[in-house]
Amino acid sequence: MFEKDSMVIGLLLGVFVPIVGFAVWLEIYDQLDARAVISGLGTEDFRRRTSALLGICVNLIPFSFFNRKRFFNSVRGIMIPTIIYGFAWFLYFGLKILD
Repeated sequence: MFEKDSMVIGLLLGVFVPIVGFAVWLEIYDQLDARAVISGLGTEDFRRRTSALLGICVNLIPFSFFNRKRFFNSVRGIMIPTIIYGFAWFLYFGLKILD
């Protein structure tokens, strides 16, 4: 599946990898909070904001993989949703931070 340079594959990965990454990071925060490792550290908004940003950053893994293989159409496909997620993150959370 990943041996073909395709923008569609990049778009699919670019859309779904951050969603999975967000869920994983949020679960890590919840598990650390349940074990009282980070209890009382940050607000719920901070955790969602950080998990969303780290979820977007998880897109660097397939980006690096395809870039190393020189599959530039797949890289473009990954970057389009990543940039859209970045703008959405800024509009949702960034404007609250700047206030």
